[in-house]
Amino acid sequence: MSMTADKSGPHSLADGLKTLRAKWGWIVALGVVFMIAGVIALGSIVTATETAVLVVGIMMLMGGVAEIIAAFGVKSWGKFLFWLLLGVLYVAAGVIAIMNPLLAAVYLTLMLGVALAVGGILRIFLAFSMKSGGGPWAWVALSGVITFALGCMIIAQWPASSLFVLGIFLGIDLIFIGAGWITMGLALKKRAA
Repeated sequence: MSMTADKSGPHSLADGLKTLRAKWGWIVALGVVFMIAGVIALGSIVTATETAVLVVGIMMLMGGVAEIIAAFGVKSWGKFLFWLLLGVLYVAAGVIAIMNPLLAAVYLTLMLGVALAVGGILRIFLAFSMKSGGGPWAWVALSGVITFALGCMIIAQWPASSLFVLGIFLGIDLIFIGAGWITMGLALKKRAA
């Protein structure tokens, strides 16, 4: 059996960039679509929260099925049972998220708040350990304080915050993704000229 190389694609980075430059308009259009989706998400944050949880639920369901399938490839019974149990838990969590996204949002929001608070504390400790090295420790510390404060705000308003936090994060993320695609497309256009 002989393998042949696919000669239809670009052969170098310069060829790849040349191909992308020709498609700059499509890249900008993709960015605009992402930005519009972000604005829509921010306009209807409860629906955006439900949508975000549904996506997480579908991903957990797919991951759980993959874990269960992988379990049958394991040779030892102990590892097989561990992989199988892990897969079943993922599937169960995915089904719960899909069947009742607002209930799942309650727990996901709490976990997000705790993760942000703990991450902020760890970032503050990291900043003070960087202080002696002369690095940008003040920015890292400020980032840690903001992250910690955001986590505490989410936890303080929990469970009411479950209705809007994930939707706001999704909307903001979509807007930033869109801005990134638009910036890249316009930069490609500028280079093409």
